[in-house]
Amino acid sequence: MKGRVALVTGGGRGIGREAALLLAEAGARVMIVARTADELASVGLEYVATDLGTAAGCALAVSETERRLGPIDIVVVNHGIGSAHERLVWEQDPEVWRETLRINLDGPFELARLTVGGMCERRFGRLVFTSSTAGEKAERRGSAYTASKAGLLGLARAVAQDAGPFGVTSNAVLPGWVRTAMAERSARTEAERRGVSVQRCSGGRER
Repeated sequence: MKGRVALVTGGGRGIGREAALLLAEAGARVMIVARTADELASVGLEYVATDLGTAAGCALAVSETERRLGPIDIVVVNHGIGSAHERLVWEQDPEVWRETLRINLDGPFELARLTVGGMCERRFGRLVFTSSTAGEKAERRGSAYTASKAGLLGLARAVAQDAGPFGVTSNAVLPGWVRTAMAERSARTEAERRGVSVQRCSGGRER
């Protein structure tokens, strides 16, 4: 990793923050990207605050990384929106569907499109997409999230087919429940739906 340039999205908190810090510890030059500048600034790495659910936001993230740090070797596509605000499919707000696909799938496509060509020219690159176990096993009240994470698996496979012959790898990770701010919101929403409480026990876990 020493000297490699890494772009990590969703890098202000949770999985993205920890991945960025691990890459930096290993010697990479890391740019983190998300929408909230205050969270990004607290990490202590180079950052860009922008909306990765837009083509313009993705282009800004890539151009700023290249301008400040150099050609991008590694992209960790970790940003996303959860399913806490979703409803049963026949009650689903179409705008929720569109927003989820825009952030969780359109953004990753734009980031891949903007970075993989250069990686192929240099004959080195690594892309890691954070999908979810929901990408393989659907969750209730989560049609948009499930579809977006399944689509992300397909995108990762397609990028691997296109870029693999040039020394570029593309993989997806499928985390289950990870205790992040987004997961906490989902837990609270689910508890409200079921009419139960979310209590913190002495061991630090919730039940």
